[in-house]
Amino acid sequence: MLAEIITIGDEILIGQIVDTNSAWMAKQLNLIGITVKQISSVSDDQQHILDALSQAEKRADIILITGGLGPTKDDITKVTLAKYFGMGFRLDEGTLEIVAQIFQKFKRPLLDINIKQAEVPDGCEVILNKNGTAPCMWFNKENKIFVSMPGVPFEMMYLMDEQILPRIKTQFKLPAIVHKTILTAGIGESFLAKEIEDIENSLPENIKLAYLPKLGQVRLRLSARGDHEATLQLDVAQFSKQIIERIQKFVVIDDDIPLEKAILNLMKEKGLTLSTAESCTGGYIAHLITQHPGSSAVYWGGAVSYANELKQSVLGVKEETLATFGAVSEQTVIEMVEGALQHFKTDYAISVSGIAGPDGGTEGKPVGTVWIAIANNKKTVAKVFNFSNKRIQNIERAAVSALTMLLNLLKED
Repeated sequence: MLAEIITIGDEILIGQIVDTNSAWMAKQLNLIGITVKQISSVSDDQQHILDALSQAEKRADIILITGGLGPTKDDITKVTLAKYFGMGFRLDEGTLEIVAQIFQKFKRPLLDINIKQAEVPDGCEVILNKNGTAPCMWFNKENKIFVSMPGVPFEMMYLMDEQILPRIKTQFKLPAIVHKTILTAGIGESFLAKEIEDIENSLPENIKLAYLPKLGQVRLRLSARGDHEATLQLDVAQFSKQIIERIQKFVVIDDDIPLEKAILNLMKEKGLTLSTAESCTGGYIAHLITQHPGSSAVYWGGAVSYANELKQSVLGVKEETLATFGAVSEQTVIEMVEGALQHFKTDYAISVSGIAGPDGGTEGKPVGTVWIAIANNKKTVAKVFNFSNKRIQNIERAAVSALTMLLNLLKED
């Protein structure tokens, strides 16, 4: 069963907004055994949209469309769909009622332009959008399904979860699909592939292994398709176990969660606390941690000490240390991390100081030089990294490296 996703809107093509809808839909479709054949973004141009629909119909069984359903003249998806299917228009009373309720709730007048939103192609089935004024429209054409949804993410997600995916699962006989993700850190993609080459070569035809690299991390995803989910689960578990045993020292967790979430879960389970002392990462490590619900059970807080004066006053770094060795040095990050442990009274701490770039480097300490330290009350570990001259990448790499070092110390304990 093949699907295609089409997102409509000039704002996507000029980079004004990022198309997150397609990624989310593709993931949900994959979970129920539907393969996404192609994802396209098209402009607010009728002929462009017509061409995209015609091409998608040739490639896929299910075409999911988002965007272009607003009340203004640049929103032309509904008119274009009516033209594509050769339909006129009708007023959908259910949609009109929802639109009227929304405007009444906010005590705003219901304009003609808003009433017009309740007009739909007369041959479609309307799926009521209880979270917005734009209707969701379901078309059937010669055993092909076209579904047009609002581009607002939370409206689209609600419609997909509550209405569209259940209908698709009822209408089509879909294969079982099983995924297993193994998160690794501290080893490159090519070295990882070499380590497990023989296991990968032994995989049966219906089980695929994908490598998903991301700055300092590689996710391994085993995917199996077939008719019997229980059998697939057993087969995937067997190969997952083989891979984990082979690369044990690089495995973070056998679950599809971020590195920092895996660390939070581990520390919470052990009743451990964490603080941070960040310079060049500017609070990015704290952000990664605190974006997860429940992080306060582990993470107590920290300091973003960009200036040397704050490194001294907040973290207790000695003036002579900074004068002798500089802010980007082993000695400074050690005093930063041990100062964090002492002042914030946590079980573990992270400190980072470096030259993120694009300027500020010297011959001895070029841009991309980053010192990281991890400590608990028994041990302090410091390490220097030499990243690139790209500021954002250096910040992200430093954060991932710091978290990986923390994980390794946690494993030792």
